[in-house]
Amino acid sequence: MGSNDHQSRRDVLVRLGKAALVMGGAGAAGALAYDPGGFDLSKSKSLAQTRDFRVSAGGEADLAIARNDTDPAALVRRAVEALGGMSRFISRGDVVVVKPNIGWDRAPVHAANTNPQVVAEVVRLVYDAGAKKVVVTDASCNEPNRCFQRSGIWKSAYDVGAHIVIPSESLFKGMRLKGEVLDDWPVYTPLVNADKVINVPVAKHHNLAVYTGAMKNWYGLLGGRRNRLHQNIDVSIADLATFMQPTLTVLDAVRVLMRNGPQGGNIADAKDLNTVIASVDQVAADALGCTLIGKTPNQVAYLAMGEQRGLGTRDWRTLRVVEA
Repeated sequence: MGSNDHQSRRDVLVRLGKAALVMGGAGAAGALAYDPGGFDLSKSKSLAQTRDFRVSAGGEADLAIARNDTDPAALVRRAVEALGGMSRFISRGDVVVVKPNIGWDRAPVHAANTNPQVVAEVVRLVYDAGAKKVVVTDASCNEPNRCFQRSGIWKSAYDVGAHIVIPSESLFKGMRLKGEVLDDWPVYTPLVNADKVINVPVAKHHNLAVYTGAMKNWYGLLGGRRNRLHQNIDVSIADLATFMQPTLTVLDAVRVLMRNGPQGGNIADAKDLNTVIASVDQVAADALGCTLIGKTPNQVAYLAMGEQRGLGTRDWRTLRVVEA
């Protein structure tokens, strides 16, 4: 990307500082006021809404597993190439949103957020496939500016040409999702206003949901008081995965938080597994991903719900699987 395509790093840091003032303190993105504008909320009796960013089946594989390499970028390349390459998913001129987990004010060593090198390589591959613009964003749980910077994702993605979007109240619009738990809710519009969406979660333990990866990563789609959803966390995860059906899932299991998730904070709780899973099936990606922290798909209730809704399969071995 040319120097005129992006602001200088200093300019971006100034913008981030101003955004911090707008957000008004820690966790502000997760407590944004409900804004009923921006979408038609009059169809109260409609079926659950979806944003289906999938492409036609094609390719020779549905799920690829890359292991045993200490270079996260190489793992991503191997996994995506085994699925047929990024050009299977991205067309020239596409505007693409890459959605990592940038929820926590944690460093990469804590494994609470997506590995920044994984994110950067996904961005690079998307641009190489001909995308016009790649946006990297998430609605963080902790203060967004600190999350984006301490995670290492802001710098790594920016350095390869991504447009970094920091959450602000104006970017959330009310939408009627018509899920079993999620109905009217403030939705983070950068994640739904795109040609393609690539989900790039990190696999880790979750103290309420048992495991978090691809399907749970859609919590970053929501504003409002997301903690209200914890009483029905499995159903809310299934609702979100019903709403957001991504073009591709690239699951980061380079370094995995094995316990005390989702936030972690103790280096001893994380383990290097040097694995990346890429799949067109978000349920299958999680069914395999949860085994990395010693769980079975049957122990993760929302996976069965996703399967029942036709979002994918828990029996990932029945797919066309390749070891990259």
